Amino acid sequence: MVNVEQPGERRPQTSTLVRLSAVVRGRVQGVSFRYYARQRASELGLTGTVRNLWDGSVEVIAEGPRRDVEELLASLRVGPRPAFVTEVDVEWSAPRGDRESFEVLG
Repeated sequence: MVNVEQPGERRPQTSTLVRLSAVVRGRVQGVSFRYYARQRASELGLTGTVRNLWDGSVEVIAEGPRRDVEELLASLRVGPRPAFVTEVDVEWSAPRGDRESFEVLG
């Protein structure tokens, strides 16, 4: 079956480049969460950073095609096996293009 766009109907922009700023809360430090995030982001071809914050949360900044960034976000909501994610604060914006890879900071 061919999916044909009807007049006035718009398909979701899945290839649009976006920037995700997420703060992940719960048991997310000391459980390899940063390395899990880097692995998933690298698999998806995303750029950005991940770092621990002073309050015990983890900050993730990721840029790339919206579909891939949303897939990363879904992974962040689960985390690696020893993690326990209770909340993810999310902010979307236009990409800055200031990174060439995905890096773990501090």
